[in-house]
Amino acid sequence: MNSQKYINLVIMIISLTITLLPFLTYSQDLIENPELDERVQQFLDEHRYQWRDLNIPASDGQLLYDLIVENGYTRALEIGTSTGHSATWIAWALSKTGGKLITIEIDEGRHREALGHFEEAGLTDYIDARLADAHELVPRLEGPFDFVFSDADKEWYTNYFKAVAPKLIVGGCYATHNVSAGGFGRGGRGMGGQNVGYYNYVTGLPNFESTLDTRGSGMLISFKKSNE
Repeated sequence: MNSQKYINLVIMIISLTITLLPFLTYSQDLIENPELDERVQQFLDEHRYQWRDLNIPASDGQLLYDLIVENGYTRALEIGTSTGHSATWIAWALSKTGGKLITIEIDEGRHREALGHFEEAGLTDYIDARLADAHELVPRLEGPFDFVFSDADKEWYTNYFKAVAPKLIVGGCYATHNVSAGGFGRGGRGMGGQNVGYYNYVTGLPNFESTLDTRGSGMLISFKKSNE
């Protein structure tokens, strides 16, 4: 990501924060827990090069953490746990804001491994990990949510978004992994890109403000401006 794109992203986040300030759940009083911080950091350091099974890179985990902490989000949903790398970053951030994460995984083996990781990191109190088919469970979730991370089956991205967006509060954030705008270059990752149809759908919505972060594996960050 070149410097100008990064500057544009920062400007967009600042302007949205100002615009949506009345709706945000942000609190300046973050919860301090040095012992937990040390435990989570040690866990992440020890497992740094061990994440497989469709987990996100650490740079994207840091991005998710920052989005939650900077906006004070507390009601999070993750679609696609895998073995728990992204959920670890999300739950760590929620330990600062007093929130909790619902995370969904369909594969029993990955779900079981994720539970072990959450226990090792000391984050089980901040995670409601569900073994379920997200196609069936996501539409039934009541919400409301203020942060959503989607990283499950890519062909279902638009369906997940349509099911959850009405339950996302104004000022909330919907982050989607492995997305690009198409075309060549790092952001496009080839002529076809990644999930370009989904990208076009979400960026075309008038009540969402979206930007694409390409520092990791391609993260579409969409803030909800209004209900319509």
